[in-house]
Amino acid sequence: MDARDLLRLVRTVRTARGVRSLRSALRRRCADRAGLPRPGAERARVPGAVRRADPLPGGGVVHFARSSLRVRVAAGGAVFCGWDGAGPEPSYALAGPGPEADERAVLEPDTDGGWRVVSERVLVVVGRHGTVEVRTPGGVLLRRDLPPRWWEPAEAEARERQGRPGETREWQGSGETPEQQAAGEADQQQRAGEARRQQGPAGARWALRSQVAADARFFGLGGRSAGPRLRDGSYRLWNTDPDGAFGPGDDPLYITMPVQLVVADAGTHLVFHDDSWDGRVTLAEGEEGAGSGHDRPGRCEVRMDGGPLRYWVLVGTPARVLHNWALLTGAAAVPPAWALGHHHARWGFGSEHEVRRVVEGYAERGLPLSALHLDIDHYRGHRVFTVDRERFPDLPGLAAELREKGVRLVSIVDPAVKAEPGQWVFDSGAAADAFVRDARGRRVRGEVWPGESVFPDFTDPRVRKWWGGLYGERLAQGFSGVWHDMNEPVSFAPFGDPSLPLSARHSLEGRGGDHREAHNVYGLAMARAGYEALCELRPGERPFLFSRSGWAGMQRYGGTWSGDVATGWPGLRASLSLVLGLGLCGVPYSGPDVGGFTGFPSPELYVRWFQLGAYLPLFRTHSAITAGRREPWEFGGQALEHAGAALRERMRLLPYFVTLAHLAQRTGAPYVRPVWWRSPEDRALRDCEDAFLLGDSLLVAPVLEQGADRRAVRLPRGLWYDTATGRAYEGPGQVLLDAPLSRIPVLARAGSVIPVQGGATGSVELEVWAPAPGRTGGGVLVPDGGDGWEPKKAVRFTTRTRDGVVVVEQEGAEEVGYPVRVRGEGAQ
Repeated sequence: MDARDLLRLVRTVRTARGVRSLRSALRRRCADRAGLPRPGAERARVPGAVRRADPLPGGGVVHFARSSLRVRVAAGGAVFCGWDGAGPEPSYALAGPGPEADERAVLEPDTDGGWRVVSERVLVVVGRHGTVEVRTPGGVLLRRDLPPRWWEPAEAEARERQGRPGETREWQGSGETPEQQAAGEADQQQRAGEARRQQGPAGARWALRSQVAADARFFGLGGRSAGPRLRDGSYRLWNTDPDGAFGPGDDPLYITMPVQLVVADAGTHLVFHDDSWDGRVTLAEGEEGAGSGHDRPGRCEVRMDGGPLRYWVLVGTPARVLHNWALLTGAAAVPPAWALGHHHARWGFGSEHEVRRVVEGYAERGLPLSALHLDIDHYRGHRVFTVDRERFPDLPGLAAELREKGVRLVSIVDPAVKAEPGQWVFDSGAAADAFVRDARGRRVRGEVWPGESVFPDFTDPRVRKWWGGLYGERLAQGFSGVWHDMNEPVSFAPFGDPSLPLSARHSLEGRGGDHREAHNVYGLAMARAGYEALCELRPGERPFLFSRSGWAGMQRYGGTWSGDVATGWPGLRASLSLVLGLGLCGVPYSGPDVGGFTGFPSPELYVRWFQLGAYLPLFRTHSAITAGRREPWEFGGQALEHAGAALRERMRLLPYFVTLAHLAQRTGAPYVRPVWWRSPEDRALRDCEDAFLLGDSLLVAPVLEQGADRRAVRLPRGLWYDTATGRAYEGPGQVLLDAPLSRIPVLARAGSVIPVQGGATGSVELEVWAPAPGRTGGGVLVPDGGDGWEPKKAVRFTTRTRDGVVVVEQEGAEEVGYPVRVRGEGAQ
């Protein structure tokens, strides 16, 4: 037990819940001792020398003495590598069977005795001892994976020795031809590889070391509070509730993904290790000219406690890589238009009266409000899918009343169900045999907010269907959306991992397995259950759902938020890191708890957090029941004025946010992008972490330091306008801009067409920023003011300067169908 566990133990056992959580942690420890295989002697294995290769569509299988590697290049250029017979499926990350193979890709011998797959978009070189290099078609190295290493039980290794895959049997005239012998060997190799994957970590623990360019920078790995650029260090792949508020130094957090985006001069690539087991990624940036003038490459090591060794590599520009990633893992769900407005939440509203007071406070001060979120305190005794009738005697009536005022109600939904016979959710789940069981067949119990609780097995399609049916109760109460919380999953514990026993059994889509494999995909599977249910229960509306935990592919079902970020300036900085990092993992819709989840922000900190949140996809204030209020008027008249200005600017930009949501679904590009998005070759931009692009048109530079009233802003190439002054600046380079408490620097790219909400009617207008002399520009509008599924057609615009006058043209139309306002120096 480490010091942190000891502190948790002392803090929690002083309460009744703490005593129950202590019992739960002890039960978990006993269950794992009885239900997990005991560690024993292990034997390391490497691929060995290459033997032969068999061509297949898109590539082929390269056989080594002790393993095999399947290489397949997809039609779009994505590269799949699977060792020991691992294929792309089954996978929780992929949206379907995966892309079709590139029929033009050719497997051919390489000069050093290995093999290579040659295609139009990428070159894959497999060395004679198991190295795998991913290169551009011209041969420039992007990534070099060294031969992998597996650790297997010594007993299993001895049993397999006689028929180890790749160890060719003696052909002694048994009637088999060499071709038949090779076919039998391949079949034996496939079966042995499958057996290894089913053995769990004792038989499938593996490590893979890689090298990238010396100038490369690492991004991704899910939601990381320090970043978005990932420094040298070790990052755990285990979705974790940090047990209280977190800051930039806390890791891991709620969403971890084995997804890395690597940006270098030679090009950008994304690598995804499709393995949901616990693991660790260790990164070390390279150094140019290190030692005797030679470059030291960047290094990465992935170590997993089990599961298949398989991965995808996607190459190209950042936009192309994220587009192909979306094709592979699924298009992002488009939230209804109202969900792109401002949300107000609090743990501890307490009653209908308090909800009305907050909503009326916004209306009296002329502040737009789109949604209000109810936390666990509106439940009866924190029991999911219930209502405290004393505090909320007419929740459907309240929801209808607020909806008439343009405010939607959103409900929290936790996965833990109170283990209480006679309570309808528990009885329904027990009848459906929906709850996770341990290795002895008993229901796993943990301690969560309602008390002793059980947990649905969302990796079972039958259970997802049952759970999804429960959302009808939420809709009947008048809620318009849901947010999933505590779904890492969490079981309170004064020591050890605050989750389910590792030995807990899960369906895993009928394959069977335990919590070591299911833990990281638990939140993803819960999000799927909720999203598919909402689609079925209200087929005419796009669901609104966001989830605290998830995994690769979670964008298919909605978005996420920061979780319990600590109140303070470091928490403000972490908020931006999380949104940028998640966007580069394919999750475009996210945002922080504005003001921080804990504590009492100063008026200055609150205003700066509010200003940042106004330009992020999910714009939500939220706080703990023990924290200070988060309504803008609680921080004084000056803070109210400045927060109100940021809120009104968000609503003015609502058509732009709606457009970005649809573009994220169609292209995979996140709303919030790093400043190097269009200039990844600019090394100074690659190291810029305190500003971001909102779409292609706006550069937002939030104030992240106390007392600052000016800040340096690094510009990508091109002409940029300060939207507050209209002054133009030429990039690349750095400028120093005013940042009074009333606003943060926001710059518009010259030539941009930005759809905004204008006039008292709220109709769409086009804000056009004058193109640079001799250059053109443009923009896109996707009109969508509702929450239905009907197809939305993108409207495209181009801008140019003709005889000193800015001209705007609409694609496919003789005239522009929207009012136009031209801005920028010299605009006419």
